[in-house]
Amino acid sequence: MPDILIAPSVLSADFLRLGEELAALEAAGADLIHLDLMDGHYVPNLTFGYPLIQAIRTHTSLPLDAHLMVTNPADYVERLADLGVNWISFHQDTQPHSHRLLSKIRDLGMKAGVALNPSVGPETLDWILPQLDYVLLMSVNPGFSGQSFIPSVIAKTAALRATTSQLDHHIHIEVDGGVNAQNAGLLIDAGADMLVSASYIFNSENYSTAINNLRRSPSS
Repeated sequence: MPDILIAPSVLSADFLRLGEELAALEAAGADLIHLDLMDGHYVPNLTFGYPLIQAIRTHTSLPLDAHLMVTNPADYVERLADLGVNWISFHQDTQPHSHRLLSKIRDLGMKAGVALNPSVGPETLDWILPQLDYVLLMSVNPGFSGQSFIPSVIAKTAALRATTSQLDHHIHIEVDGGVNAQNAGLLIDAGADMLVSASYIFNSENYSTAINNLRRSPSS
């Protein structure tokens, strides 16, 4: 995989042409497929469930990256593992026993991550960083696609990377929300190495160009 991973969020895809969309993303150079699972409780929106994830798995060989915006993430991980999901992140405020759930995710053969809302600082992860494969920094308030990027996440990314650089193992920093060619370079310079993008990719005329623009965006 390249140094900078691009994960298109299928929340903005044309669901009536989902198989074609997935094939186009794979051909365009996407590294992962990002799945936004929302339950209508933790966030004020509902997205999709297991049947659609199963369909997505049968139509792409790319790793599946599931972001659980749900109040009960522990109830999801075994079924998602069975469906072939490869990465799972959950919000730490939904899980009082984060160590236990992170261990379970990794024991099931998946990469384990924790997601932070824009108002939550990275220092809240200090005691669980050694158990993490990645951290998902939200650069919008979760729940809806197409929101504007919150610039303060750039400084948060840099602060988190400064902390993770002191550890013995690499932790990916994923940023999700309003990511486009104008801010991607700033995020990469700050230490992000996974970028989730929905509207920017799916509203573009050429998925390959959009993905390459994200991966290679200059910071100036």
